[in-house]
Amino acid sequence: MAQVLEFKLPDLGEGLTEAEIVRWLVAVGDVVAIDQPVVEVETAKAMVEVPCPYGGVVTARYGEEGTELPVGAPLLTVAVGASEPATAAGPGADSGSGPGTEAAAAAGSGSGETSGNVLVGYGTGAPAARRRRVRPATVVGAAPAAAGPAAPVAPVVLVDPPSPAPTPAPERSGPVPVISPLVRRLARQNGLDLRELAGSGRDGLILRCDVEQAIERIEQAGQPAEQTAAPTAPASSSAAGAVTERVPLRGVRGAVADKLSRSRREIPEATCWVDADATELMAARTAANAAGGPKISLIALLARICTAALARFPELNSTVDMEAREIVRLRDVHLGFAAQTDRGLVVPVVRDAQNRSAESLSAEFARLTEAGRSGTLTPADLTGGTFTLNNYGVFGVDGSTPIINHPEAAMLGIGRIVAKPWVHQGELAVRQVVQLSLTFDHRVCDGGTAGGFLRYVADCVEQPAVLLRTL
Repeated sequence: MAQVLEFKLPDLGEGLTEAEIVRWLVAVGDVVAIDQPVVEVETAKAMVEVPCPYGGVVTARYGEEGTELPVGAPLLTVAVGASEPATAAGPGADSGSGPGTEAAAAAGSGSGETSGNVLVGYGTGAPAARRRRVRPATVVGAAPAAAGPAAPVAPVVLVDPPSPAPTPAPERSGPVPVISPLVRRLARQNGLDLRELAGSGRDGLILRCDVEQAIERIEQAGQPAEQTAAPTAPASSSAAGAVTERVPLRGVRGAVADKLSRSRREIPEATCWVDADATELMAARTAANAAGGPKISLIALLARICTAALARFPELNSTVDMEAREIVRLRDVHLGFAAQTDRGLVVPVVRDAQNRSAESLSAEFARLTEAGRSGTLTPADLTGGTFTLNNYGVFGVDGSTPIINHPEAAMLGIGRIVAKPWVHQGELAVRQVVQLSLTFDHRVCDGGTAGGFLRYVADCVEQPAVLLRTL
């Protein structure tokens, strides 16, 4: 006889306590294999597919798309040992009784030591195990709770309808590819059907800009989305403060807000900066790429310079433990780099950057950047950094005073490289100049150490041969 096991939302990474269901990948009655992805969720770090550690028949799902669940909450139940779909969708399904309800009740009563939080990986299963068939489902209510104190609430069981009424087939079936739950909510609040939109993202992914443009087109056509009239403000109120939109601080944006606020509260930061002549560095990169082999990116060269500087000034590769009142200096350099994506600002991490060559750094930066753009970064890719590079020059600005990526101790900022008049070898010349800035935690070091680090970085930028001394 099949044993019904409950699979709960596992711990998805460091510091993550909740996740939002973006898309179910299986339906009630589906047969799943061990480690097959069953649901796609969005955490504060990334969009991930969650694999189930059990193999069998799905008997129940908990939560609809858009629902936010805490870690440890039930996701679904699986009848282990069953090879055929559950028979819950029988003649008695409409009354809320029958085998399906009994299976759910068994799952809700606990499944012994086999249920609970399960740590899982993020590998991909076999192609046959990655079905994304989602069938229509109806909600069967549980029997009313008997009178008495603290009666447990029976789980909601989703089952296939026994005989669905014939309805016209929609133009598009299955889940709609959307960049984030925020976009789904924006469309729902404005009465938009996402199935009628053509996404401009990769593989037809619907972005926020697609929804906003659709809303604007509707308003211009004289068919505004559903709105409610605002009540008349008191005479003392100002109409200038009218609210036009409320954007929830959730997902990536919420995580960024929490982390930056904590950093500003806890870290006494200071910033120093210097202009550097990057002409020789640019020439060295051009010569290296002309020699053949994998191309080396500029950010990879700056990262290599940065790891060499951290070896000379290890105070900046550290964190502060205020409870123990200790500065914790870290051996390895896990180098984060700020990247702007459609889902917001993320900071992927290059592990053990101090042991990588410029070619290896270039390849890893490229891999993580592409994963950020496609929304496939895992929590492991986004945690554990010890020092961050912030290349704000890509936005066409010269300088910045960024907020440190808590709990790190410093961040190196890189402005745009632009032609400027510069005194070179005693003569005025046009050179490629970059502004470098270092924002650092003043608890871990004083200005002399921070200035020494930044000056060494600038010297390597101006004279790449300086870097050879530490290679």
